[in-house]
Amino acid sequence: MPEGDTVYRTARHLDAALAGQTLLGSDFRVPRYAEIDLSGRTIDGVVSIGKHLLTRVGDVSIHSHLKMEGSWHLYRPGSRWKRPASTARLILTTDDWVAVGFDLGTIDVVGRDDEGSVVGHLGPDVLAPDWGAASEAQAVALVQAAPEREIHVALLDQRNLAGLGNVYANELCFLRGVLPTRPVAEVDVPPLIALAHRAILVNRDRTERSTTGDLRSGRQSWVYRRENQPCRRCGTRIRAGKLGADELKLRDVYWCPRCQT
Repeated sequence: MPEGDTVYRTARHLDAALAGQTLLGSDFRVPRYAEIDLSGRTIDGVVSIGKHLLTRVGDVSIHSHLKMEGSWHLYRPGSRWKRPASTARLILTTDDWVAVGFDLGTIDVVGRDDEGSVVGHLGPDVLAPDWGAASEAQAVALVQAAPEREIHVALLDQRNLAGLGNVYANELCFLRGVLPTRPVAEVDVPPLIALAHRAILVNRDRTERSTTGDLRSGRQSWVYRRENQPCRRCGTRIRAGKLGADELKLRDVYWCPRCQT
């Protein structure tokens, strides 16, 4: 599932192309919205909130979530698509662009005043323009509200902090020297949340995500997907396992048994 920085860039690219444009057509290829036609309406903008996208069109908002397989592509009219048309779930057409949402995990159409029904459950957006001390304090309080939870699970809970995915959860635990399974009650949460914001912010505008500061291939992560490889700090072999709030939310976790306790 894409991290919040990927979704942020997707929103930015869609907004740059579509904001202010009039829709020539809208093709919702999901039964629930198959009869909706937004032709003639102006796209006011596209924004990201955590891992969610909101395309604001007149008095409605199109909510989409990429889940595991989804992506948005921009094409010039008449150009060939890079993915099969059978996987397109939403097509928005203007004079200049064809925006295609492939394999979108979620599509909703809600009133502009009802966006809370699809994103109101989210915690503070770690990449929100107005992120500050209040947002950070709110995220800390939400994480600490369940002191018995594993810190890795708490970081992935979008109700606590919107935008972090499994890459960041693993890397942040390493950088703060805590095992992914350590209970929240035993973690110094405020500096962890502050680091989460800094880490994702520095990667927000580039496609080559790095938590090590090194953008070279194979050098971009400390522990993520480095099972049995030597720790970059101490040389101990990186271990891996599974962790999640329940069986349906299990994620791969990676840690250094010496650097993380």
